[in-house]
Amino acid sequence: MAVEPYRRLLALPGVRSLLLVGLLARIPSTAVAITLTMHVVDPGGLGMGFGAAGLVTMASTVGMAVGSPLAGRFVDRHGLRPVLAVTTLAQLVFWSVAWAMPFPVLLAAAVPAGLLALPVFSVIRQCLTALVPVDQRRMGFSLDSMIVELSYMAGPALAIAGVTSLGSVPTMGIVAAGLVGSGTALIVLNPPIRSAEELREPVARVARRQWLTPGMLGLLGTVVAAMFVLAATELSLVATMKQGGDTAWIGLAIALWCAYSLIGGFVYGMLPRGRSPLVLIGAMGLLTIPVGLVGGDWHWLVLALLPAGVLCAPALSSSIDTLSRWVPAEARGEAMGLHGTALLIGGASAAPIAGVIIDGPGPGWAFAAAGLGCVLMVLVALPFWRRTEGSVEEPLPLAA
Repeated sequence: MAVEPYRRLLALPGVRSLLLVGLLARIPSTAVAITLTMHVVDPGGLGMGFGAAGLVTMASTVGMAVGSPLAGRFVDRHGLRPVLAVTTLAQLVFWSVAWAMPFPVLLAAAVPAGLLALPVFSVIRQCLTALVPVDQRRMGFSLDSMIVELSYMAGPALAIAGVTSLGSVPTMGIVAAGLVGSGTALIVLNPPIRSAEELREPVARVARRQWLTPGMLGLLGTVVAAMFVLAATELSLVATMKQGGDTAWIGLAIALWCAYSLIGGFVYGMLPRGRSPLVLIGAMGLLTIPVGLVGGDWHWLVLALLPAGVLCAPALSSSIDTLSRWVPAEARGEAMGLHGTALLIGGASAAPIAGVIIDGPGPGWAFAAAGLGCVLMVLVALPFWRRTEGSVEEPLPLAA
């Protein structure tokens, strides 16, 4: 059966519960940015403009980008529960009072709130690495990428629905409950951060220079490029459909695009051999370049996104799989945190850059620029895709 390998994966002790908690825990985390945005612009909230809302989300994103590897480093050194307890408490404090903050206070508080964000994405991946044998990790990370896709489809949509029907203040309370519930569930579950074999080995501090090699920096750079092209594609898709008067179908178009990624992730997890993230991310960028040439009905535009779309989940899961092989268990949390930071940087940088191109030459050129930038980043990383002095493990070959 096609799903039998996934059944064997889910039969591994702890995997099913970890992925289920991961799905539920990520939904409130993916709703954070849009909830803050809607609160700032909502007349029932602060009633300000989108520029002010952008400053708040930028402050939160900067905090998360800095805090993600720091949280991972503390998990490596002190274990999972202390970090989850501190970050869960921090989210409870912030979201309990954020609704009452005037704009300057909210802007200032968004930075430490982001810094102490619940590290649910990196923690789930770190624990999945510990629970799943090496020969099944590609499938595990593919399934995890599919779950992340579902979370991003649900979280922002539920936040918008909440603000529309209930108002921003009650929705912030719901997000607070979701974040606290997520942190509490992970504390109770307490999944392992190292495998049984790794626990039997003596614990030793690993110098960052041993694993943060030029090859690893190249990998993180391609992760930035992958997230950049995904975020820019979404903006360009929205802009193209708005120009064509197809605004009512934007939600459906994005859902179809996400479905491509889910299908790609499912198929990739079952392949007998994986592929290097350089190949997958480079191909995704290359296939995005000509999308802007498609004119006419929006159906053709969505169809043109299919080749690049099916590579989304495989590209990201391949990058995590590669990282898990390169980094020793003692530094895996920090490395997963850096992976999260790379995703944040790619997503955050896409909005202003793609926005300028959309407002200037047009959204068709934004597709091309995002894809071309992705391909160039892969070419920059390619010379470093070899074993460097002090690296822990031989990098995967391009067709590994």
